[in-house]
Amino acid sequence: MISWNLFHGRSLPPAGRSLAGEFATLLAGWSWDVALLQEVPPWWPSQLAARAGAEQRAALTSRNSALALRRALAERWPDALKSNGGGANAVLSRVAIAEHRAVRLRLRPERRVAQLVRLADGTALANVHASTRVPLAEHELARLWQLALRFAAGAPLVLGGDLNLRAPAAGHAEAVHLAARDVDHLFAVGLEAAGASQVLDRCVQVGGREVELSDHPPLLAQAKPPSSTPGPAGR
Repeated sequence: MISWNLFHGRSLPPAGRSLAGEFATLLAGWSWDVALLQEVPPWWPSQLAARAGAEQRAALTSRNSALALRRALAERWPDALKSNGGGANAVLSRVAIAEHRAVRLRLRPERRVAQLVRLADGTALANVHASTRVPLAEHELARLWQLALRFAAGAPLVLGGDLNLRAPAAGHAEAVHLAARDVDHLFAVGLEAAGASQVLDRCVQVGGREVELSDHPPLLAQAKPPSSTPGPAGR
Protein backbone atom coordinates (compact mmCIF):
# COMPACT_ATOMS: atom_id res chain seq x y z
CA MET A 1 0.00 0.00 0.00
CA ILE A 2 1.08 3.56 -0.66
CA SER A 3 0.21 6.87 0.97
CA TRP A 4 1.18 9.99 -0.97
CA ASN A 5 0.26 13.67 -0.77
CA LEU A 6 0.54 14.88 -4.38
CA PHE A 7 1.08 18.59 -3.52
CA HIS A 8 -1.68 19.54 -5.99
CA GLY A 9 0.35 18.01 -8.80
CA ARG A 10 3.42 20.20 -8.33
CA SER A 11 7.13 19.57 -7.95
CA LEU A 12 10.21 20.92 -6.19
CA PRO A 13 11.66 22.96 -7.79
CA PRO A 14 8.60 24.10 -9.76
CA ALA A 15 8.30 22.57 -13.22
CA GLY A 16 6.09 25.31 -14.65
CA ARG A 17 3.66 22.91 -16.32
CA SER A 18 1.23 20.09 -15.64
CA LEU A 19 2.92 16.97 -14.34
CA ALA A 20 -0.04 14.61 -14.66
CA GLY A 21 1.91 12.26 -16.93
CA GLU A 22 4.91 12.11 -14.62
CA PHE A 23 2.83 11.40 -11.52
CA ALA A 24 0.83 8.75 -13.38
CA THR A 25 3.95 7.03 -14.71
CA LEU A 26 5.56 6.78 -11.27
CA LEU A 27 2.41 5.47 -9.62
CA ALA A 28 1.87 2.92 -12.38
CA GLY A 29 5.42 1.63 -12.08
CA TRP A 30 5.41 0.87 -8.35
CA SER A 31 4.17 -2.39 -6.84
CA TRP A 32 1.07 -1.81 -4.70
CA ASP A 33 -2.51 -2.95 -4.32
CA VAL A 34 -3.89 0.24 -2.73
CA ALA A 35 -2.82 3.88 -2.99
CA LEU A 36 -4.17 6.50 -0.57
CA LEU A 37 -3.69 9.91 -2.17
CA GLN A 38 -4.20 13.44 -0.87
CA GLU A 39 -4.04 16.93 -2.44
CA VAL A 40 -4.96 15.46 -5.81
CA PRO A 41 -6.13 17.74 -8.63
CA PRO A 42 -9.82 16.71 -8.89
CA TRP A 43 -9.57 15.81 -12.60
CA TRP A 44 -6.60 13.47 -12.07
CA PRO A 45 -7.96 10.33 -10.31
CA SER A 46 -9.40 8.70 -13.42
CA GLN A 47 -6.18 9.38 -15.35
CA LEU A 48 -3.99 8.00 -12.58
CA ALA A 49 -6.15 4.91 -12.16
CA ALA A 50 -6.29 4.15 -15.88
CA ARG A 51 -2.50 4.29 -16.18
CA ALA A 52 -2.04 2.11 -13.08
CA GLY A 53 -4.63 -0.50 -14.02
CA ALA A 54 -6.68 0.34 -10.95
CA GLU A 55 -10.14 1.40 -9.87
CA GLN A 56 -10.53 4.78 -8.19
CA ARG A 57 -12.83 6.67 -5.88
CA ALA A 58 -12.40 10.38 -5.14
CA ALA A 59 -13.83 12.92 -2.73
CA LEU A 60 -13.60 16.68 -3.23
CA THR A 61 -12.04 18.55 -0.33
CA SER A 62 -11.70 22.35 -0.49
CA ARG A 63 -11.44 25.24 -2.99
CA ASN A 64 -13.56 23.56 -5.65
CA SER A 65 -16.08 26.24 -6.57
CA ALA A 66 -15.97 27.19 -10.27
CA LEU A 67 -13.91 24.05 -10.79
CA ALA A 68 -13.84 24.23 -14.59
CA LEU A 69 -12.16 27.64 -14.41
CA ARG A 70 -9.78 26.50 -11.68
CA ARG A 71 -8.81 23.51 -13.80
CA ALA A 72 -8.14 25.62 -16.87
CA LEU A 73 -5.86 27.93 -14.90
CA ALA A 74 -4.17 25.20 -12.86
CA GLU A 75 -3.30 23.12 -15.93
CA ARG A 76 -1.58 26.14 -17.44
CA TRP A 77 -0.03 27.67 -14.32
CA PRO A 78 -0.03 24.99 -11.57
CA ASP A 79 2.73 26.62 -9.55
CA ALA A 80 0.92 29.97 -9.48
CA LEU A 81 -2.47 28.50 -8.55
CA LYS A 82 -1.08 26.06 -5.95
CA SER A 83 -3.94 24.76 -3.76
CA ASN A 84 -6.36 27.18 -5.40
CA GLY A 85 -6.52 24.82 -8.36
CA GLY A 86 -8.89 22.66 -6.31
CA GLY A 87 -8.33 19.55 -4.28
CA ALA A 88 -9.46 15.98 -3.69
CA ASN A 89 -8.57 12.84 -1.83
CA ALA A 90 -8.44 9.68 -3.91
CA VAL A 91 -8.14 5.95 -3.34
CA LEU A 92 -6.73 3.83 -6.14
CA SER A 93 -7.07 0.07 -5.85
CA ARG A 94 -5.92 -2.85 -7.96
CA VAL A 95 -8.44 -4.92 -5.97
CA ALA A 96 -12.10 -4.39 -6.88
CA ILE A 97 -13.83 -1.69 -4.81
CA ALA A 98 -17.14 -2.77 -3.29
CA GLU A 99 -18.15 0.38 -1.37
CA HIS A 100 -17.11 4.02 -0.96
CA ARG A 101 -18.23 6.76 1.41
CA ALA A 102 -17.02 10.34 1.82
CA VAL A 103 -17.32 11.70 5.35
CA ARG A 104 -16.96 15.38 6.21
CA LEU A 105 -14.84 15.78 9.32
CA ARG A 106 -14.78 19.58 9.39
CA LEU A 107 -16.26 22.52 7.51
CA ARG A 108 -14.33 25.43 9.08
CA PRO A 109 -11.73 26.88 9.02
CA GLU A 110 -11.20 24.57 6.04
CA ARG A 111 -13.26 21.67 4.73
CA ARG A 112 -11.73 18.30 5.64
CA VAL A 113 -13.08 15.07 4.17
CA ALA A 114 -12.18 11.44 4.79
CA GLN A 115 -12.83 8.47 2.53
CA LEU A 116 -14.04 5.08 3.71
CA VAL A 117 -13.62 2.26 1.20
CA ARG A 118 -14.43 -1.44 1.33
CA LEU A 119 -12.61 -3.74 -1.06
CA ALA A 120 -14.09 -6.86 -2.59
CA ASP A 121 -11.92 -8.99 -0.29
CA GLY A 122 -13.51 -7.29 2.74
CA THR A 123 -10.56 -5.06 3.70
CA ALA A 124 -11.59 -1.57 4.82
CA LEU A 125 -9.60 1.58 4.04
CA ALA A 126 -9.66 5.09 5.49
CA ASN A 127 -7.89 7.96 3.70
CA VAL A 128 -7.59 11.50 5.07
CA HIS A 129 -5.74 14.79 4.81
CA ALA A 130 -6.11 16.38 8.24
CA SER A 131 -6.01 20.03 9.27
CA THR A 132 -2.66 21.75 9.69
CA ARG A 133 -3.37 22.87 13.27
CA VAL A 134 -2.47 20.09 15.69
CA PRO A 135 -5.56 20.27 17.96
CA LEU A 136 -7.86 20.15 14.92
CA ALA A 137 -5.90 17.29 13.35
CA GLU A 138 -6.00 15.30 16.60
CA HIS A 139 -9.76 15.73 16.86
CA GLU A 140 -10.28 14.72 13.22
CA LEU A 141 -8.10 11.64 13.59
CA ALA A 142 -9.92 10.52 16.75
CA ARG A 143 -13.25 10.85 14.97
CA LEU A 144 -11.96 9.06 11.89
CA TRP A 145 -10.77 6.12 13.97
CA GLN A 146 -14.27 5.77 15.41
CA LEU A 147 -15.92 5.99 11.99
CA ALA A 148 -13.41 3.68 10.32
CA LEU A 149 -13.61 0.97 12.98
CA ARG A 150 -17.39 1.05 12.84
CA PHE A 151 -17.27 0.87 9.04
CA ALA A 152 -14.77 -2.03 9.09
CA ALA A 153 -17.04 -3.98 11.47
CA GLY A 154 -14.25 -6.32 12.51
CA ALA A 155 -12.66 -6.72 9.07
CA PRO A 156 -9.02 -5.76 8.49
CA LEU A 157 -8.60 -1.98 8.36
CA VAL A 158 -5.93 0.26 6.85
CA LEU A 159 -6.01 3.91 7.92
CA GLY A 160 -3.59 6.48 6.60
CA GLY A 161 -2.79 9.64 4.75
CA ASP A 162 -1.36 13.04 5.55
CA LEU A 163 -2.41 13.25 9.20
CA ASN A 164 -0.53 16.51 9.83
CA LEU A 165 0.69 14.94 13.09
CA ARG A 166 4.19 13.69 13.79
CA ALA A 167 3.08 11.39 16.62
CA PRO A 168 -0.53 10.43 15.88
CA ALA A 169 -2.47 8.39 18.38
CA ALA A 170 -3.58 4.90 17.40
CA GLY A 171 -7.30 4.53 17.82
CA HIS A 172 -7.30 0.82 18.62
CA ALA A 173 -5.34 -1.25 21.12
CA GLU A 174 -4.20 -3.64 18.37
CA ALA A 175 -3.37 -0.99 15.75
CA VAL A 176 0.00 -1.49 14.03
CA HIS A 177 1.93 1.59 12.87
CA LEU A 178 3.06 0.28 9.50
CA ALA A 179 4.87 3.36 8.18
CA ALA A 180 5.68 6.93 9.17
CA ARG A 181 7.53 9.81 7.62
CA ASP A 182 7.04 13.27 9.15
CA VAL A 183 3.23 13.82 9.00
CA ASP A 184 2.44 10.91 6.64
CA HIS A 185 1.38 7.65 8.27
CA LEU A 186 -0.10 4.21 7.63
CA PHE A 187 -1.83 2.18 10.35
CA ALA A 188 -3.50 -1.22 10.24
CA VAL A 189 -5.85 -3.19 12.48
CA GLY A 190 -6.23 -6.92 11.89
CA LEU A 191 -3.05 -6.97 9.78
CA GLU A 192 0.67 -7.05 10.54
CA ALA A 193 3.70 -5.62 8.77
CA ALA A 194 5.21 -7.78 6.05
CA GLY A 195 8.70 -6.32 5.86
CA ALA A 196 10.09 -2.84 6.42
CA SER A 197 8.32 0.22 5.07
CA GLN A 198 10.01 2.34 2.39
CA VAL A 199 10.18 5.98 1.35
CA LEU A 200 10.06 5.88 -2.44
CA ASP A 201 12.15 7.95 -4.83
CA ARG A 202 9.98 10.49 -6.67
CA CYS A 203 12.68 12.21 -8.76
CA VAL A 204 12.00 12.64 -12.49
CA GLN A 205 13.51 14.53 -15.38
CA VAL A 206 11.50 17.50 -16.65
CA GLY A 207 12.90 19.72 -19.37
CA GLY A 208 16.41 18.39 -18.91
CA ARG A 209 16.58 18.90 -15.13
CA GLU A 210 15.73 16.76 -12.15
CA VAL A 211 12.74 17.62 -9.98
CA GLU A 212 11.00 15.89 -7.06
CA LEU A 213 7.31 15.25 -7.56
CA SER A 214 5.46 16.70 -4.55
CA ASP A 215 6.88 18.07 -1.30
CA HIS A 216 5.97 14.73 0.35
CA PRO A 217 7.71 11.48 -0.54
CA PRO A 218 5.48 8.43 -1.06
CA LEU A 219 5.31 5.89 1.76
CA LEU A 220 5.16 2.20 0.84
CA ALA A 221 4.25 -0.55 3.31
CA GLN A 222 3.31 -4.19 3.03
CA ALA A 223 0.81 -5.90 5.33
CA LYS A 224 -0.53 -9.41 5.77
CA PRO A 225 -2.95 -11.25 8.05
CA PRO A 226 -1.48 -12.02 11.48
CA SER A 227 0.65 -15.15 11.51
CA SER A 228 -1.94 -17.02 13.56
CA THR A 229 -4.70 -16.14 11.08
CA PRO A 230 -4.90 -18.14 7.84
CA GLY A 231 -5.71 -16.23 4.68
CA PRO A 232 -4.28 -14.64 1.54
CA ALA A 233 -1.38 -12.21 1.55
CA GLY A 234 -2.31 -8.66 2.44
CA ARG A 235 -1.78 -5.39 0.76
